[in-house]
Amino acid sequence: MRFEGSKNYVATADLQLAVNAAITLQRPLLIKGEPGTGKTMLAEEVAAALGMPLLQWHIKSTTKAQHGLYEYDAVSRLRDSQLGDERVANIANYILKGVLWQAFESDTPAVVLIDEIDKADIEFPNDLLRELDRMEFFCYETRELVRAKHRPIIIITSNNEKELPDAFLRRCFFHYIAFPDKETMSQIVDVHFPGLREELVREALEVFFELRQLNGLKKKPSTSELLDWLKLLDAEGIAPEILVSDKGKRREMPPMSGALMKNEQDMGMLQRIVSVNRSRA
Repeated sequence: MRFEGSKNYVATADLQLAVNAAITLQRPLLIKGEPGTGKTMLAEEVAAALGMPLLQWHIKSTTKAQHGLYEYDAVSRLRDSQLGDERVANIANYILKGVLWQAFESDTPAVVLIDEIDKADIEFPNDLLRELDRMEFFCYETRELVRAKHRPIIIITSNNEKELPDAFLRRCFFHYIAFPDKETMSQIVDVHFPGLREELVREALEVFFELRQLNGLKKKPSTSELLDWLKLLDAEGIAPEILVSDKGKRREMPPMSGALMKNEQDMGMLQRIVSVNRSRA
């Protein structure tokens, strides 16, 4: 069972190695990288490439570790008891199985995505240590020990918004997805937009990486934003020569730059740079 990329996802050799190492070690794979570098999509493509079901747990600031195991719906049980519903006699009817429970009881190995774990409370990762390590947990309401039939492949993503506990990190195989270079980015574009005008892609990539190199950007444009921008450029029939700048001395705003720059500070800085270059021309 090895991951070797897919036709829909450009996985570097280092990333493939990380996925396969986590599978071999039977450890969760912790993936970090800039937003928009394909961390979430990786889990989807691993599941598709290996023919496994995918279970996704998208973390929010209010998410607790217990939610991934199960929740007891006491409110529904109280309501049903007032209505005389026979289901009340069996408490199992009010246990809502979480993503990890579903993965543990799956008849085939599954891929579990724990997406953006750093959004949760700092205690969230520690609260999952035993479950991820031993692949079991106890349901107190039904007095049932739930053990994994098959150890799932667990992929955990983080945008590095907060530090994760050392005890949690020790149990993971870690990989940082470096931002793609121009060659890799060109391959990514070709996967999403096969047949797109080569000259347009070439000039768009020049503009994109030129913008990413600007000092002081609050938010650098990401891969997903480049793809959105290219889609707009192609749909509007923008000529590649419109994007060309004189060795980085841009004198015009890139067309539809709102797809790349996502806040007023960065947009204002780019406008000032364009204005200065234009006055020096």
